[in-house]
Amino acid sequence: MSWTTRTLQLTARPRGFHLITREVVEALPELADLNVGILHLFIQHTSASLSINENADPDVPLDLESSLSAIAPEDFPHRHTCEGPDDMPAHVKSSLLGSSLSIPIHNGRLQLGTWQGLYLCEHRNRGGSRRVVATVWGE
Repeated sequence: MSWTTRTLQLTARPRGFHLITREVVEALPELADLNVGILHLFIQHTSASLSINENADPDVPLDLESSLSAIAPEDFPHRHTCEGPDDMPAHVKSSLLGSSLSIPIHNGRLQLGTWQGLYLCEHRNRGGSRRVVATVWGE
């Protein structure tokens, strides 16, 4: 059994859902050596989140963003407003989607379904670069 942990620095992206599967896999070459294991991803931010969702239709990320913006609109009378109108809605969206994912590994590959991809969900208009801690465990 072996453990690896690494912090991935993701480049700044605009608000929306951004497919990061390839970026994550390329940053973790040790995945290829594992017969069985788990990849755990944890984002170190409270205004962005991680999600697994459809990676085939480019309308899906757009619809996810607009749906979450309808659930947590910027014009809601929030108390926490010192960081701008997109900040508190970003915290709400992050709480709804979550800060971590666990993905099984088998024969050196993430066991994502045919249409599944890993997404960075950027909830701020200008959130900046994001850190994701990747922990790999397996044999």
